[in-house]
Amino acid sequence: MSIASQKSPLVSVFGLSKSFQEGGSKRDVLMDLSADFAAGAFHVVLGRSGSGKSTLLNLIAGIELPDRGTVSIAGEVMNEISEKDRTLLRRRNIGFVFQFFSLIPSLTIEENVLLPLELLKLDKKEQRVREILERMGLEDRRSSFPSLLSGGEQQRVAIARAVVHRPQLVLADEPTGNLDDSNASQIIRLLSELRGNSTVIMATHSREVASMADFKWVLKSGKLESLESMQ
Repeated sequence: MSIASQKSPLVSVFGLSKSFQEGGSKRDVLMDLSADFAAGAFHVVLGRSGSGKSTLLNLIAGIELPDRGTVSIAGEVMNEISEKDRTLLRRRNIGFVFQFFSLIPSLTIEENVLLPLELLKLDKKEQRVREILERMGLEDRRSSFPSLLSGGEQQRVAIARAVVHRPQLVLADEPTGNLDDSNASQIIRLLSELRGNSTVIMATHSREVASMADFKWVLKSGKLESLESMQ
């Protein structure tokens, strides 16, 4: 299964609702949410902690399933295909960048970045890894282990791993949340440079980050609205 090249939107969510049980009560996180995310653009989803940003990204990736509504990626409805097909689509076409890096500590930087290519059995794996580490300014750290890198360097490795297989969709969940201002700015620049080749959807609580986005969204009270439409 592959995502064919197409014009906008790449990602569409319609009537999306998701709730969770907390103790003896139900908490509604997303409520009848609909939006189209243009292909090849840099999207930022703003919202406070607990507003549902991570849940939205997990639903788009097919890691979680909605209670109601649909998530479509290039016309493929994620919650209407099997778990195996969701896994394959995610592996081939989506890159995920997490706040806490999620690198494998027992593997070198090169081995961490190589993992997605090994899973996909792609050709020219070493060349791709070398090129992406160069782009991220990490070519001299390829033999190092994650524990020896700074937070900013580890996040650059996480981005390299997320995009080395050249996915059409990159999802970034608060990727600057644990970084100082200098490293955060560098990470935002790297993610913004992916636009065109990839559609980037980044969740954050920082309005400063939003200044670099093509499209800005606000997630509040379970609803997602265009920031421009609210001004």
